Amino acid sequence: MDNWSKSTKITYKRWRNPEPGGHSDEAQDTNNGICTITSATSESTCASNKTKEMFTVDDALEAIGFGTFQWKISLLTGLSWIGDAMEMMILSILGPELHCEWMLPSYKVALITSVVFVGMGISSPIWGNVSDKYGRKIGLTICMCWTLYYGLLSAFAPVYGWLLVLRGLVGFGIGGAPQSVTLYSEFLPAKTRGICIMLISAFWAIGAVFEVLLALWIMPTLGWRWLLGLSTIPMAIFVCFCFWLPESPRFEVLTGKREKALETLARIAKENGKAMPEGKMIVIQQNERGQIKDLFTPQYWKTTLLLWFIWFSNAFSYYGIVLLTTEMFQARDSCGTTQQAKLEPSCSLECTYLTSDDYKDLLWTTLAEFPGLLVILLAVEYIGRKRSLALCFFVFSLCILPLYACIGRTALTVFIFIARAFISGGYQVVFVYTPEVFPTENRALAMGTSSAMAKLGALITPFVAQVMLRTSVYLTLSVYCGCCLLAGIASLLLPIETLGRGLQESSPDQEAARQTTTTNSQTNGTTHSSDQP
Repeated sequence: MDNWSKSTKITYKRWRNPEPGGHSDEAQDTNNGICTITSATSESTCASNKTKEMFTVDDALEAIGFGTFQWKISLLTGLSWIGDAMEMMILSILGPELHCEWMLPSYKVALITSVVFVGMGISSPIWGNVSDKYGRKIGLTICMCWTLYYGLLSAFAPVYGWLLVLRGLVGFGIGGAPQSVTLYSEFLPAKTRGICIMLISAFWAIGAVFEVLLALWIMPTLGWRWLLGLSTIPMAIFVCFCFWLPESPRFEVLTGKREKALETLARIAKENGKAMPEGKMIVIQQNERGQIKDLFTPQYWKTTLLLWFIWFSNAFSYYGIVLLTTEMFQARDSCGTTQQAKLEPSCSLECTYLTSDDYKDLLWTTLAEFPGLLVILLAVEYIGRKRSLALCFFVFSLCILPLYACIGRTALTVFIFIARAFISGGYQVVFVYTPEVFPTENRALAMGTSSAMAKLGALITPFVAQVMLRTSVYLTLSVYCGCCLLAGIASLLLPIETLGRGLQESSPDQEAARQTTTTNSQTNGTTHSSDQP
């Protein structure tokens, strides 16, 4: 990654404004290096009568490159991913434990998982809207504080009803965790964005593995309450250090906070040991942000619908294989699962505690996320985002097919390992693709709504992996296999490939209007607005 920190040669456009008395809606200091373009009114203002070079936030980030600052923000946003993964991994451990300790039937065990995803599904668009309107940092910090608070409280839940309420509130907070990717992606130069987002996704795998190790250590002695409490440690560390986290300069530019955007960029340049580009910074101000109708414009409606289904399928299959792992391990092999399906209706309270061997096998299947991440890390940069997504879904479907047969525990572990490796890799690819394909003005909302669709899939999957499994193993496996086949086809149908593409600051129509305005200004030698009286 040493070559990431090298500066990139940037070519800037020339902006000429020979008229000192040109139109301007706001007085500007000629030394602050700012040229403002308001996309909503197609206005441009420039307060210098000298020939100046122009640059955008994207140009500045490319020139500054990847360095010390990006490593620091990788670690900080990675903590939120670790906390998110640990809260999710708890669900596959907590269910079997409470099934025995509180003598819960299968549908109540499934509700403990589903209520978390209900909260996430409701809150994800809300956190996305908050992040688009008030800032990525604000949205992410509030959701982490919320999750930390209710995560600790859920460890003290006295009865089943209270546990459901508190875990639902935890899910409401976790719904904002994907905004860490939105924030992180807006600090990255284009040439390293795909790899960096994939690498930060490694923190999810670290969190999942750490949760299994923590359970292996805590559950036999201290029990599930201590597990819930100690699992909030990464979020507590994030909250302690979130004061360092800066706001996205792309968001600051979009909201008209020009000076703050320059200060943030100067801070990044200083920490990376690079120089800021010379000249004036173009500011595209967008007053209306975070509107869901913008996701259904002619340019984006097909992408939005296909991505919603892909996110749904990814979460449905990922959490499904996580829950299937513990269910099948409890049955000792796939034959045992089939036999258990016949026993469940007559004895719904029958339970089996997870053993040390179960936790060790769960650890092995969780470690699958690392090789899956490495394979997809190479794929996204060579075959593109769309094909990488399709590859993950198709391989997952192929790995489900052997589970139809009555295979032993070793073979079961191997196929689940491969399936989980690729479906977790696909989950990371979609986190790379979604911020790249939508513009800054509604990027957080797109992430939020897509995440909500993912949580809908995750909400449904416990009733398939934990309830339907006890009725029909073959039907359960067919649901997951078919869903992923359709998602693979949907991935290939996505209209835009974002490999090598810079982050868009505004929608294509507004970008075209901005370029037209700039061209007219250069041609006429002055800045003007078609809407001015």
